[in-house]
Amino acid sequence: RTKNKIQLNDSGQLAVECAEKILYDVQDMTERIRLYDRSKRTIYIGSCAPAPLWKLSPALAELYPEQTISSELKNEEQVYTGLKNGTYDLIITAQQIENDETICRKYCREHLMLSLPPAHPLAMYKSVSFADLAGETMLLYSEIGFWHDICKEKMPATNFIVQHERTDFCTLVANSALPSFTSDMTSEKETSARVIIPISDTEANPTFYCVMNRKDKSKFQALLKHLE
Repeated sequence: RTKNKIQLNDSGQLAVECAEKILYDVQDMTERIRLYDRSKRTIYIGSCAPAPLWKLSPALAELYPEQTISSELKNEEQVYTGLKNGTYDLIITAQQIENDETICRKYCREHLMLSLPPAHPLAMYKSVSFADLAGETMLLYSEIGFWHDICKEKMPATNFIVQHERTDFCTLVANSALPSFTSDMTSEKETSARVIIPISDTEANPTFYCVMNRKDKSKFQALLKHLE
């Protein structure tokens, strides 16, 4: 102490450092417990495409009503890495993964299709390929998972007008003369009077697989039975 000032001595400075460490440890402990508790009550899914989630999420909610279902879209490498490091409990991938650490079950197929206004020159085709769309200007929704990479890879000469809001994308599809994509898992939801044509390329007709870690087999016994 001085006349107008109070200052920590060596013992006080040590006490502050110890107190700061204790407060950090308490905060870290609280956060870790919260996340651990949440993980026990949540099934985390990583998927390479949105459509399989439309089937899997409701099925899981029915099979595990006490659990919260959380999902996100990532590319193939990210979902598999997430399964290995524990970020995801389940993944949906377009690649069959067979090894000693995982259980892989065929889940569903999706067929990508072209959505066109009736007056479009391609509307008379029975089917089209990605190559037929070279030079076209197309509407594309951003949240489509690995389909986005396929479109960019297979159609480098196609000009995509990307929409990030689903409502905006659907409005443009309904009122635009531009082509867009749909699939056999979404076409029944289409409300606009458009011509739907299948895409013949192998990449446009993937099989999706549901993959889990083998150590979680007993946890997901009901799901495995459902997948049979």
